[in-house]
Amino acid sequence: MNAPATAIPDPQQLDEMMFSIIQRIATGPDLSKDIEMEEARLGMLGLLQNAIDPVRAGIFLIALRMKRETREENRGILQAILDMTDRTVADVDEVVDIADPYDGYNRTLPASPFLGPLLAELGVHAVTHGLDAVGPKFGITHRHVLAAAGVPVDLSTAEAAKRLSDPALGWAYVDQANFCAPLHDLMDLRRKMIKRSVITTVEVLAKPIAGRNKTRFVTGYVHKPYPPVYADLARLAGFESALLIRGVEGGVIPSLRQAGKYFAYQSMGEETGFDIDPTAIGIQQATRCVPVPEDIPQSAKGEGTVTITDVPAGAKRSADIGLAALGGEQGATYDSLVYSGALILQHLGKARSLAEGAEQIRAVLDSGKAAARVA
Repeated sequence: MNAPATAIPDPQQLDEMMFSIIQRIATGPDLSKDIEMEEARLGMLGLLQNAIDPVRAGIFLIALRMKRETREENRGILQAILDMTDRTVADVDEVVDIADPYDGYNRTLPASPFLGPLLAELGVHAVTHGLDAVGPKFGITHRHVLAAAGVPVDLSTAEAAKRLSDPALGWAYVDQANFCAPLHDLMDLRRKMIKRSVITTVEVLAKPIAGRNKTRFVTGYVHKPYPPVYADLARLAGFESALLIRGVEGGVIPSLRQAGKYFAYQSMGEETGFDIDPTAIGIQQATRCVPVPEDIPQSAKGEGTVTITDVPAGAKRSADIGLAALGGEQGATYDSLVYSGALILQHLGKARSLAEGAEQIRAVLDSGKAAARVA
């Protein structure tokens, strides 16, 4: 595990410091004051080391959210998580870190868990990460789908890194319970808080596995203010490049039926926005995502929207459909993998255009070869 950037005060000092922090950040919409990056880092370290009373810990996170976190506060929270994360370097030159929403999906069946084996067939080493269940959605996660597909989901970072360098596999999943157990131990506190906190924003940037030369970050977003936030945090975490896709449910797959947007930076530079359209690469879908089959338990939630109520059933169906898509079966999951995979290949410089990337992805899917890497 990486050592913290600076010395950590003892528990009593951390508790006293948290008292001071809360006095400043929790005084209402007009009087609350921001804190410095180092104060945010030490405050979060106090939570991660179980040195802060749970009530104060909850107030700390909620007060930051209510007054809206600053750039320095976001950076401090992330740095604390990086300090406490068990990280390793894989025996490959380059790693693509794919970070889908940790709270999962509940309005669509996710296709993104199968980007790993698909990209591996093209020589791209991808790692995905997440956890079992967290709010606010408590939806279908990568862990659920991959476990249903027979993929090991309880590897240590060292074991996952070994999978990345295995020519027959070339990709891996690693769980937060293994790469940052102190953060995972805050799950009960996060459930009791109900609303999302700054942890939800920054935890996807923990960077558990890096490449020898470069590590690239791929994540999704929904709300427009987030791309500059993620880009700044990705640079702090040391990601050589970042691809930030406006995706369905905040994931890495854009709408299959509407024009979309993504932001990206290269070589630690500034991010730039780009417009995209699925029809430009031959995707013609009536739905914006993989629809939820009627036999999967679900509840109506507004016109045209459903919420999956049986996560294991949804995960199993996602696994079945995902494996079929890797075997060349066309449909919304196939097109989802084409779209997101093409964006990643173009971002990595392995395709000169989105159309060329889509052509490469379709060739692999139609060959069925990637399915052999799901093991």
